[in-house]
Order: sequence, then C-alpha cells, then structure tokens
Amino acid sequence: MSTEEKIETAENKPLDFIREIVANHIKENKYPDGIVTRFPPEPNGYLHIGHAKAICLDFGVAEETNGICHLRMDDTNPTKENMEYVQSIIDDVKWLGFDPSHLYYASDYFEQMYQCAEKLIEKKLAYVCELTPEEFEEYRGNSERPGTEPPGRANSVEYNLDLFRRMRAGEFEDGAKVLRARIDMTSPNIHMRDPVLYRIRRIDHFRQGNKWCIYPMYDFAHCLEDAFEGVTHSFCTLEFEIHRPLYDWVLNNLDFPNPPHQYEFSRLNLSHTVMSKRKLLQLVKEKHVRNWDDPRMPTVCGMRRRGVPASALRNFVKGLGITKFNGLTDVALFEYAIREELNKTSSRYLGVLNPLKVTITNMPDDFCDELDAVNNPEDPSAGSRKIPFSKELYIDRNDFMIEPPKGYFRLSPGKEVRLRYGYFIKCEDYVTDENGEVIELKCTYDPETRGGNAPDGRKVKGTIHWVSAKHCVEAEVRLYDRLFTVEQPGMGDEDFLTQMNPDSEIISTCLIEPALANAKAGDRVQFERVGYFCCDPDSTAEKLVFNRTVSLKDSWAKKK
Repeated sequence: MSTEEKIETAENKPLDFIREIVANHIKENKYPDGIVTRFPPEPNGYLHIGHAKAICLDFGVAEETNGICHLRMDDTNPTKENMEYVQSIIDDVKWLGFDPSHLYYASDYFEQMYQCAEKLIEKKLAYVCELTPEEFEEYRGNSERPGTEPPGRANSVEYNLDLFRRMRAGEFEDGAKVLRARIDMTSPNIHMRDPVLYRIRRIDHFRQGNKWCIYPMYDFAHCLEDAFEGVTHSFCTLEFEIHRPLYDWVLNNLDFPNPPHQYEFSRLNLSHTVMSKRKLLQLVKEKHVRNWDDPRMPTVCGMRRRGVPASALRNFVKGLGITKFNGLTDVALFEYAIREELNKTSSRYLGVLNPLKVTITNMPDDFCDELDAVNNPEDPSAGSRKIPFSKELYIDRNDFMIEPPKGYFRLSPGKEVRLRYGYFIKCEDYVTDENGEVIELKCTYDPETRGGNAPDGRKVKGTIHWVSAKHCVEAEVRLYDRLFTVEQPGMGDEDFLTQMNPDSEIISTCLIEPALANAKAGDRVQFERVGYFCCDPDSTAEKLVFNRTVSLKDSWAKKK
C-alpha cells in the first residue's frame, strides 16, 4: 500500500486537521524525501499523560505516512537534566509501543548553534546586551506600551562578536550578559521584542561536562534542531503558537532551504490531577506520593505501575482527537477506556477484600471440591482453571446483612445465594462478638447445585464471590483513587496540596484464590465484583502486592 493510500484508508478517518495538512503535503510531494516528525522532551522530569498525547501524535503521524519520528532530548538547560530522565523517557516511548531508536540530543548541536548565533551577529540581527533582566523590562514595554531601543543595540558587529566570543571563553559572570535577537522592540508580540538567544551559566552539562558556559535558549535551539535534522512537521501545543514567529524568523534569517514548519494543537488537560512539572516535583520531594511512579501520579511510569495498558492510553488519546481548542477532559473518560481494554484482556479471579467467615454446617470437615472456572469469558483462548471449595469459606462482609432493605439480593438470614462457580448456600444462623458485630455465618449448601444450577429449577437472584479459607492466599492491596477531590486543583488562590484526596491510597489486605499465588509483577487481573488489579513490583515470594488499576464501575459518578 502506498503512503497516499495508507493515510486515506477508512481506519485512519476521520483525519484531524494536522493529518489533513500532512496528507495534502504528501499529495503535493512537498517533501520528496519523506515525512519527518520529532518528539522533543526536555530530560528534566518524567513524562506524563499530556506528553503521551504528543508522543502518539508525533510517532503516529510518522508511522501512518511511512516516515520517521526523531526522539530528541532537548537538553539545552543543564540545571536539572540528567540521564535518569533520559532513560525514563526512552522506556516510556517503548512502553507506548513506538520506536525510540532515532535518538538525538540537542547538546550534540551546540557548536552548530553557536555558529548560527555568530552568523546572526554578522548580519546585524543579534547583539550582546549588558542589561539585567529587570533593567531590560523597562525598555521592553508591555502589552499596552511599545518597547524602546535599549543601550548597546546599535553596537558594531565587531564589538558584539568580541563580547560574544568572550562570553563563550568564560570571561564574564553568570547573568552579566546575554545575546539577544535584534528584531522589533515595538512588535505587538512581546516575544519578538529582542528575545534572549544565549545566556551565561557555569553549570556542568550531563553530557558535555564543562565544555560550555553559555547555553542557547529553547526558542532559539528548538527551530535549529528541527532544521539540522531535516524535520518536516514540528508539532507543538498551543502555548507555543505565540512563539512561532520567532521560530520562523530564526530559520528564515539563517537561510535554511525548505525549513520545517511549526503546527500547534491543544494540550491534554485531565481533571482531578496536576501536570505542572513544578507541582509534580513538589508532590515527590515532599513525599505526598511514593515517587514519580506512584500509581496515583499522571506520569506514564505511574500509569504503567498502576496497571494501565498502553493500548488503553493510546485508544483514549485517539478518541480525544487533535484540535486547536483547549479544554478539560474528565478523568472518567480515561477510566472508561481502561475498563474497556481490561475487560477484554484480564483474566478473572476471586478475591475478598473485607472477609467474613462462612462455615458450611452440613459438609464433612475433610470435604474438598475443585470447581471449574473460566479465566476470561471475553477470550475463550484464555482457558479455565480449578478453584478449591471447602467447609470454611470467606465472603465479602458487604454481601451479608441481618436486616436487608428491599431489593437486596445477597445473603441474609434465611436467604439463599449462589456462590460464583460453586453451589447454592443458605444462611441458617450467624455469630456476633461482644460488640454485636457479625463474625461468622452458619450456612448450609445444596450439593445438587454444583456449578450454580438447581436441578429442581429454583432460581436465586444473588451471586457472590468467595475464597476457600483452607486454600486462600493473603495479599496486600493498594486501593487507588483520584489524587485530588476537585476537578482543577490549585485554581485561583487555592493551595493544590489542600485539595488532595485523603483516600487516594488505602492499603488493606485481600484473600485471593491460590491460582494467583505465583503472580508476577505486571500481571493484570480482575478480582470479580471488586475491580481490576495489577501485581506490583514490591511483591515478593512471601507477600504479593496488588494495585487497583480501576474499579469495575465509576464510583464517583454514583456519589454525584
């Protein structure tokens, strides 16, 4: 299938506005060497779900057009960048299902960027400014007042070249001078009022060491990196739209043939979380969460640890589409996408979170049966397993009430229910402690109802889950919920930390059937009638740990 046919197939429709632009460029043969996109994260933190949207767009468009997507570490600011973040970014891209092998580093272009800066000076399009940032603000003006020409703007090419080379040589203190583009101090776009291109920073770079003491600003470096690499389509979120004139100005004045173009799309804003790097870092440093991969975090590694399938995240992003309108996406939509995927792929098991003992009084003490259970009704290839059934069981405490209300079809005195995959049982009596709390049920079972059907045709409305007391395994469960209680934490004057959900992590124990005793980190399962869970890396041979990925139903919607 040709590239043109591939991008126009029904499975790729409807095209969003970016894909329509790319499709038209392919028809016009505007880029005969092929489509090249890039994903350019700064390696100063862990990627979050907003980055995942960009990854799916950048790599997705490249895949759909038989093109290439560059994974470029935009490491132009050495203050907070390191290899830990680089590796985490590579891991996240791989996990999402894309190829990170076309790997580049902005720092490899530092010499080329420097030469470009000198060329702008020679063309009288850049100059060394000796004002402090506060002093320059007076000349820069604001949205209501145009800027005025600062001192030094008219200095000669020779003078500026000499100062710039001395900046590189390390003759001046940090912040003493900057290199500015000489554009238009009266521009209505404040970003075009002589923006900074280079600043002095004596900080060792994690890849370049102490080779450099001047570093390019992102707006200057980004467009050059795209041009050096032959990028054809540079996708950015909407906040960079106002920076596009500078992107074009730099490339046009450095005479790049057929330069790349920047296209903006709306970022992903998800309710009940924060995605500011500063706020996420604060959550980690102040230990409000376990770490960057805490399952409550919106980071890609956090979602992976929580048990979110990469396919669910990709489908969620695809369903949102690519637009130029910012908005807030309800996290319930993401949770729905996760349930949809896990329902198809997760094997079912029995697990009891809040156990209540049940003794079958009409069963011999040594009785043990093995019941047949289907691993996944959505996937016949998943096979089946055996579940042990014995005289003493545990059911969930919520499945018994002494005085049930109308419409309650679970267990109560004198009532009969079906045990999942098992028998009908009937509550004959119950035992309480000194506080009146029920601690044990006395039940009888009907041996003729094995498999959940009665030969006499009688019906029961309730089916509950259970585990055999003799065979079950105890595991730790971490019940995760939304990290914040409000849709948009930190809006206005509110401190986002005061809006954290105190129940976002509840650690408890769970009794699980023995078939899960050998679960491995990353295994995803459904505890029937409870939720979807993932085996956590903290699990050991002595103690399994499961994270709740998502509940079976939207409990927040029910609360509302």
